Amino acid sequence: MSESLLPANLVEAAQRVIEANRAKGRRIAVAESCTGGLVAAALTEVPGSSDVLEGSIVSYSNEAKQRLLHVSTDVLETFGAVSIATAWSMAQGALEVTGADVAVAITGIAGPGGGSDKKPVGTVVFARAERGGDPADVVADKRAFGDLGRSGVRLQAALCALDLLMPPSDEPSP
Repeated sequence: MSESLLPANLVEAAQRVIEANRAKGRRIAVAESCTGGLVAAALTEVPGSSDVLEGSIVSYSNEAKQRLLHVSTDVLETFGAVSIATAWSMAQGALEVTGADVAVAITGIAGPGGGSDKKPVGTVVFARAERGGDPADVVADKRAFGDLGRSGVRLQAALCALDLLMPPSDEPSP
């Protein structure tokens, strides 16, 4: 993995995700907003990632979230694009449109603008949805990375998303 344009720690995390999910026979998908495809780029740096990665959807605008991931207008208008409700809807939509076993969604404010008192720059929300999982059992997290600069926020968000794509250690192999 020496000839990558991406940071070594990001590619190493992606390598672990690909290997662990391959061992479990799981197909994964990603729905990205503020990371703009960075998670997918890291995953596809790994040779043989097509064994595991089903697809990635970069849905940067609210319209793309609605059209590509079936996030409802009500969710976006009520909770905003950077919310657990939106991230959860994005993850569910990614499962639906890709047919993957697990999907992780990322939405946030990378900066330098776009923040507010309630959602400052560096606020990122993640959600993971699993095929056959209970839709009422929301797996989501909101992180406040602070203003690390646009690239810093996106890198930290991508690393967190990769962590969420790791299979639980207690999950049996096929």
